[in-house]
Amino acid sequence: MSKQNKLLIFILTVGAFGIINTEMGVIGILPYIADHFHISVSKAGLLVSLFALTVAISGPTMPLLFSGINRKKAMLLVLGIFVLGNIVSIFTSNFAIAIMARVIPAIFQPIYFTAAFTMAANSVSKEEAPKAVSKVFIGVSAGMVLGVPIASFLASTVSFQISMAFFAIVNAIVFIATLVIFPSMPVKERLSYGAQLSVLKKPITWLSIVAVILLNSAIFGVYSYLAEYLKTVTNTSGKLISFMLVLFGVANIIGNIVAGKLLTKNAIKTVVAFPFALGVVYIILFFTGQFTVPMAIMTLVWGIFAGIGSNINQYWITSAAPEAPDFANGLFLSSVNLGTTIGTTVGGLFISGLGTQYVVLVGVISLLLSLPCIMLRNYMYNPTKQLSK
Repeated sequence: MSKQNKLLIFILTVGAFGIINTEMGVIGILPYIADHFHISVSKAGLLVSLFALTVAISGPTMPLLFSGINRKKAMLLVLGIFVLGNIVSIFTSNFAIAIMARVIPAIFQPIYFTAAFTMAANSVSKEEAPKAVSKVFIGVSAGMVLGVPIASFLASTVSFQISMAFFAIVNAIVFIATLVIFPSMPVKERLSYGAQLSVLKKPITWLSIVAVILLNSAIFGVYSYLAEYLKTVTNTSGKLISFMLVLFGVANIIGNIVAGKLLTKNAIKTVVAFPFALGVVYIILFFTGQFTVPMAIMTLVWGIFAGIGSNINQYWITSAAPEAPDFANGLFLSSVNLGTTIGTTVGGLFISGLGTQYVVLVGVISLLLSLPCIMLRNYMYNPTKQLSK
């Protein structure tokens, strides 16, 4: 990979960090947002849930609409909207306006990620594409890991507005770097909307979508309740819970690096082995979750698998529809957000019905349901032929 391509991928990675930071960092400052707008924490939580729901809806549509537009211009538009949204969030005292300042950027978020994933994959050979994409995922993981504690620290030591300013500054830096360093990137061969939508006629696409929804449900249906699990099952202190969450996040970054190598070396074996390996992790968690040291070790292992899972999800859908990469990446974003929503909802039902310890079953059941889709897709699909097109 050339130095220029390495620099472009680094900027894309920081851009992914800034955008995910804006989305996830709010989780760490919900109590401060509630105080600022004089609302309940659950109402403040709309800033998180509405953002994710909007991304799930706009995932396939927005990349499709923008598929013929110069990628540099499209990314600058998205980054500019995120900067403006962050600035509005700093100064508004109206919660309805604050929601609009979140929902509007969320509509455009898939455009940036589809362009970033496609560009990263196109910057190297097809065999090396998973490794390049995994580097952009490091930015996603870092946004999830660092965004929450940094935003929480700034809000607790200075103010909620300073947290929002941090989001704005990161996105503004990436905007300037993209403007100055990125070359113009017009779309050379624009695919018609019909050609892109035609990938939905292929059974392989739907098998991939269902598998990804279930795999993400398996990861986030349990991870969403990690703090609650550590508090009620493991009986750990608040400080130790924070440490475990950071440990999970750091492990997630390691998982992204490992995934790039595994998918480049043997993608099919990696995908087939994944549900079994993560299932073993969940079974061990179920039986050792009440012990602090084993829980810490399993959190580290689980975090690595979660990072690998994110990369598998992106690869699984885009490799099923290589003829429409932007649209495929949009389908990926919708599928993972839908999987997160389903997993988190079912996880909540398991906790209220059976108890926190049993939230692990959501992961195990989702993994078992994903296996027929993965196996059937393998039976129908020859990756060597598909990727050589």
